[in-house]
Amino acid sequence: MKNGRKTREIKRIRNETLVALRVLYPGSIQADQLFRSLLVLFPTLEFDHFKRDLHYLCDKAYVQRIEAEGDDDPALIPWRRRWFRLTTSGIELADRCISDPALDES
Repeated sequence: MKNGRKTREIKRIRNETLVALRVLYPGSIQADQLFRSLLVLFPTLEFDHFKRDLHYLCDKAYVQRIEAEGDDDPALIPWRRRWFRLTTSGIELADRCISDPALDES
Protein backbone atom coordinates (compact mmCIF):
# COMPACT_ATOMS: atom_id res chain seq x y z
CA MET A 1 0.00 0.00 0.00
CA LYS A 2 1.16 3.48 -0.85
CA ASN A 3 -0.08 6.11 1.62
CA GLY A 4 -3.22 4.10 2.38
CA ARG A 5 -3.91 3.26 -1.28
CA LYS A 6 -3.62 -0.10 -2.95
CA THR A 7 -1.54 -0.50 -6.08
CA ARG A 8 -4.59 -1.53 -8.10
CA GLU A 9 -6.43 1.65 -7.12
CA ILE A 10 -3.44 3.81 -8.07
CA LYS A 11 -3.28 2.18 -11.50
CA ARG A 12 -7.04 2.62 -12.03
CA ILE A 13 -6.88 6.31 -11.13
CA ARG A 14 -3.95 6.91 -13.47
CA ASN A 15 -5.66 5.06 -16.31
CA GLU A 16 -8.93 6.95 -15.81
CA THR A 17 -6.96 10.21 -15.82
CA LEU A 18 -5.52 9.26 -19.21
CA VAL A 19 -8.97 8.33 -20.54
CA ALA A 20 -10.45 11.65 -19.39
CA LEU A 21 -7.64 13.58 -21.03
CA ARG A 22 -8.00 11.47 -24.19
CA VAL A 23 -11.59 12.64 -24.57
CA LEU A 24 -10.42 16.25 -24.48
CA TYR A 25 -7.39 15.87 -26.77
CA PRO A 26 -5.97 18.17 -28.16
CA GLY A 27 -7.55 20.42 -25.55
CA SER A 28 -6.41 20.86 -21.98
CA ILE A 29 -8.11 20.99 -18.59
CA GLN A 30 -7.35 22.41 -15.18
CA ALA A 31 -6.26 19.94 -12.52
CA ASP A 32 -9.21 20.83 -10.27
CA GLN A 33 -11.76 20.12 -13.01
CA LEU A 34 -10.06 16.82 -13.84
CA PHE A 35 -9.98 15.90 -10.16
CA ARG A 36 -13.70 16.65 -9.77
CA SER A 37 -14.55 14.49 -12.76
CA LEU A 38 -12.65 11.58 -11.21
CA LEU A 39 -14.54 11.93 -7.92
CA VAL A 40 -17.53 10.34 -9.64
CA LEU A 41 -15.55 7.11 -10.01
CA PHE A 42 -13.38 7.46 -6.92
CA PRO A 43 -15.40 9.27 -4.22
CA THR A 44 -12.69 8.84 -1.57
CA LEU A 45 -9.92 10.27 -3.76
CA GLU A 46 -7.99 13.09 -2.12
CA PHE A 47 -6.43 15.89 -4.12
CA ASP A 48 -2.94 15.22 -2.71
CA HIS A 49 -3.09 11.64 -3.99
CA PHE A 50 -4.38 12.79 -7.35
CA LYS A 51 -1.59 15.37 -7.54
CA ARG A 52 1.00 12.60 -7.06
CA ASP A 53 -0.58 10.56 -9.84
CA LEU A 54 -0.67 13.55 -12.16
CA HIS A 55 2.95 14.34 -11.32
CA TYR A 56 3.88 10.74 -12.14
CA LEU A 57 2.14 10.93 -15.52
CA CYS A 58 3.97 14.20 -16.26
CA ASP A 59 7.32 12.66 -15.30
CA LYS A 60 6.66 9.76 -17.67
CA ALA A 61 5.80 12.32 -20.41
CA TYR A 62 2.25 10.98 -20.86
CA VAL A 63 0.78 14.28 -19.69
CA GLN A 64 2.12 17.77 -20.26
CA ARG A 65 1.59 20.90 -18.20
CA ILE A 66 0.42 23.85 -20.27
CA GLU A 67 1.71 27.26 -19.23
CA ALA A 68 -0.17 30.38 -20.23
CA GLU A 69 1.85 33.09 -21.94
CA GLY A 70 0.89 35.72 -19.38
CA ASP A 71 2.13 33.75 -16.36
CA ASP A 72 5.09 35.50 -14.75
CA ASP A 73 6.23 32.53 -12.68
CA PRO A 74 4.44 29.25 -13.49
CA ALA A 75 5.79 27.65 -10.31
CA LEU A 76 3.66 30.00 -8.21
CA ILE A 77 0.37 28.88 -9.76
CA PRO A 78 -1.54 26.58 -7.38
CA TRP A 79 -1.84 22.97 -8.55
CA ARG A 80 -5.61 23.14 -8.80
CA ARG A 81 -5.36 25.99 -11.33
CA ARG A 82 -2.66 24.43 -13.53
CA TRP A 83 -3.62 23.23 -17.01
CA PHE A 84 -2.72 19.78 -18.38
CA ARG A 85 -3.13 17.91 -21.63
CA LEU A 86 -2.23 14.53 -23.06
CA THR A 87 0.96 14.06 -25.07
CA THR A 88 1.32 11.79 -28.10
CA SER A 89 2.80 9.09 -25.86
CA GLY A 90 -0.17 9.49 -23.55
CA ILE A 91 -2.56 9.01 -26.46
CA GLU A 92 -0.82 5.79 -27.47
CA LEU A 93 -1.01 4.57 -23.88
CA ALA A 94 -4.68 5.55 -23.49
CA ASP A 95 -5.50 3.79 -26.78
CA ARG A 96 -3.54 0.71 -25.62
CA CYS A 97 -1.10 0.92 -28.55
CA ILE A 98 1.77 0.78 -26.07
CA SER A 99 1.89 -0.54 -22.54
CA ASP A 100 3.49 0.58 -19.32
CA PRO A 101 3.95 -2.08 -16.61
CA ALA A 102 3.28 0.54 -13.95
CA LEU A 103 -0.18 1.18 -15.41
CA ASP A 104 -1.24 -2.33 -16.47
CA GLU A 105 -4.14 -3.48 -14.33
CA SER A 106 -3.66 -7.20 -14.84
